Amino acid sequence: MAVAAPRLLACTRTTAYRHDSIPAAVTALRTLGPFEVTATEDPAALEHPLDGYAAVVFLSTSGEVLTPAGREHLTAYVESGGGFVGVHAAACTEYDWPYYGDLLGARFDRHPAYQPGRAVIEDRTHPATQHLPAVWQFTDEWYDFRTNPRSSTHVLLSADESSYDGGGMGDDHPLAWCHEKGAGRVFYTALGHAAEAYDDPDFRAHLLGGINWAAGLS
Repeated sequence: MAVAAPRLLACTRTTAYRHDSIPAAVTALRTLGPFEVTATEDPAALEHPLDGYAAVVFLSTSGEVLTPAGREHLTAYVESGGGFVGVHAAACTEYDWPYYGDLLGARFDRHPAYQPGRAVIEDRTHPATQHLPAVWQFTDEWYDFRTNPRSSTHVLLSADESSYDGGGMGDDHPLAWCHEKGAGRVFYTALGHAAEAYDDPDFRAHLLGGINWAAGLS
């Protein structure tokens, strides 16, 4: 008897800035692993129990994207053991909902120009980073955050601000992290601005490792 593929709910709703890379991000999810992916822009998709999903993925969402019922069901899902994954502009989402800030770990503040830079791997054993070189050359927007998530999360990789122009967090600049929330698991990566990222083998493996970890599949 065949084992059913893990189900992912990919939310791509935006009420503020919309990234052109969202279609590429959804395509990447569908081709990363043996997942059954439901992609939605409809907030009603979260207005019912989410227990059937291995993880809920916010792919460059922005602004206020959930209804009050959706907030309740997402909270219940994570607190009872569900996986949550935030990618890039997921940190620009639900500013009016305090729980979401705790869930994600930090909120977006600003970013410099899209440009090449270096990410330093802090955990060489995590599924999201174990495949990466100690210093990873990448091109992205190098998000700054309103607060540093290090005290409340496990940082996986950080930005080397000396490698690009316009960084605003200094020597301690987390870019990807994970933590437990209630009985659930949360993974966030600030990378993934451009459509090209979702064709990059290292980024794809980074994203897949984070999803597998959050969903309890690794």
